[in-house]
Amino acid sequence: MSKANSSTDTGARTEEPVTGARTEEPVTGARTEEPDTAARTEEPAAQNAYEDTAAEREQERVDHAAGERLSTAPREERPETGSESGTGVPAMGMVGWIRWFWRQLTSMRVALILLFLLSLGAIPGSLIPQTSVDDLKVQNFKDQHTTLTPIYEKFQLFDVYSSVWFSAIYILLFVSLIGCIVPRTGQFVGQLRSRPPGAPKRLNRLPAYTTWRTEAEPEAVREAALGVLGKRRFRAHAVGDAVAAEKGYLREAGNLIFHIALIVMLVAFAAGQLFKSEGGKLVVEGDGFANTLTQYDDFKSGSLYDSDSLAPFSFVLDDFVGTYEESGPQRGTPRTFEARVKYTEGADGPERKSVIRVNEPLVVDGTKVYLIAHGYAPVVTVRDGKGKVVSRNSVPLLPIDNNITSTGAIKVMDGYRDKNGVKTQLGFKAFFVPTFAGHGKGQMFSQFPGAEFPVLALSAYRGSLGVDSGLPQNVYQLDTSKMKEFKDEDGELLKKMLRPGEKLDLADGEGSITFDGIEEWASFQISQQPGNGWALGGAIAAIAGLAGSLFIQRRRVWVRAVRGADGVTVVEMAGLGRSESARLPEELGDLAAALITTAPVAPEKPDAPEKPDVPEKPDAPGPSDDATNEAGSRPVHPADAPAEGAEK
Repeated sequence: MSKANSSTDTGARTEEPVTGARTEEPVTGARTEEPDTAARTEEPAAQNAYEDTAAEREQERVDHAAGERLSTAPREERPETGSESGTGVPAMGMVGWIRWFWRQLTSMRVALILLFLLSLGAIPGSLIPQTSVDDLKVQNFKDQHTTLTPIYEKFQLFDVYSSVWFSAIYILLFVSLIGCIVPRTGQFVGQLRSRPPGAPKRLNRLPAYTTWRTEAEPEAVREAALGVLGKRRFRAHAVGDAVAAEKGYLREAGNLIFHIALIVMLVAFAAGQLFKSEGGKLVVEGDGFANTLTQYDDFKSGSLYDSDSLAPFSFVLDDFVGTYEESGPQRGTPRTFEARVKYTEGADGPERKSVIRVNEPLVVDGTKVYLIAHGYAPVVTVRDGKGKVVSRNSVPLLPIDNNITSTGAIKVMDGYRDKNGVKTQLGFKAFFVPTFAGHGKGQMFSQFPGAEFPVLALSAYRGSLGVDSGLPQNVYQLDTSKMKEFKDEDGELLKKMLRPGEKLDLADGEGSITFDGIEEWASFQISQQPGNGWALGGAIAAIAGLAGSLFIQRRRVWVRAVRGADGVTVVEMAGLGRSESARLPEELGDLAAALITTAPVAPEKPDAPEKPDVPEKPDAPGPSDDATNEAGSRPVHPADAPAEGAEK
């Protein structure tokens, strides 16, 4: 008769001994039944065959026990309590407290708490403007929130990822993972080099168990068991009168891979922040960019970055192509958004063509060039009072809505003289719409992002632009504090809406400005962040390791074959996993079915006449009568076996 216990304890007790290593009398026949079945049920439902218990006799202890731990997780040890005071308070000195703190720090519980805190710490870094990302947004936030600003500054919320508290969580998590992985890796390597432990004394107490009788020789049964288990990719070997096998090492390997991958990701992120560089550049069609510091519109780098490590390359924006949905509810949605460039790698490398799209950057020597924005640059020509061309260029304007309504400033800093021949500077406030609805049809805002009906509105000023003061100035804004307005015939500010080809004449014959046409610009982000490949590889490895640790079950199987008192071989099979699973009895049943082809069930014998009840004999080593007489010659599938102590 087969038996299956309802539960098992794999984490607290040590292993059952190997019967082949004991010095007690050998197995000579079937065991007699235990004297008290009810008393047996008071014992734990599933005897842990992986660890020794204090109740086991000293002579039953062996070098390799069947209950070797199936996990490399560190044991939690309680400190000794003070007996003199009787208070139960841990009596630990400085070394004891350090060891206790180290055990807590390297526990899985604390690692999960630190990981959770790291996730919480990233929330303000995503919601609050960060100095490392955009100084202008941070300053605007401070101007608008004067009450919150001192609090945020005190807790370093404008620099979350470089703050003391975030760095402390980061470092503690790193140390926790290292302290957890190193000892577990050593234990796992030791388990790989060792063999599965021998069979416990009482296989019928394991969670999955089956037995039958066969006329095959015990040696032949064990040889067949080795072959069956080997085909199922078990690590198997013979120990005494049994075969021990183990499978599922990839579970613990996946667990270790997951933790190592987390460390790789943490190191990669840290290296990326310390050695990164990131800058932006706005390029008008026909213009180019060379990867040097002076060419960037803005540039940020990590604390350990060396500017000499900038990759040498350059590119020219030949053309920007943007198409948009022209009708329906998605009118104005971009359909094509790409920058066609020619780039050169190195100082004298060959020229190549490429197309940069959103999320499809140009990669040159580890540096990525992303396309992040697009707009229009009206082409204007400025002439003085004598008709001489003072300036002719494309002036990029910044979009203020999804239909690319744009604003900016046109500045003429050199070369202009007024009607008296005095050098002065000109400034124009510009407002551009690529698709104008028409006069009398609402405000002057674009109706469509494509340049279908472009209009440029200008207002004119003269005087000092303030560019010679030495202070930084926004190129898209016009400082009129030291400038005077050009007046129209009514004495108002001179302004006019221009279509391509039209011009605005300045008052008193001071010159003119002509709207010649439109060119497009594209804004690029040039970033170099080492460690991205390692971070991606770590993320993939972490997912694979987590899947392995969750879906692979580590289990052990034992097959014992001994000759019974009547000369018939008794075969016992049992399995034990790290945790209870319905798959273990099913797998044991499949193994038993495969083994039966070599060790078929012996024919049943006629029932013997009933005998008067006699007292039961004490336990003796060897197969039990439960496994032989009651089971008869019919093996029972472990999944259908009753629990220990169930009514027979």
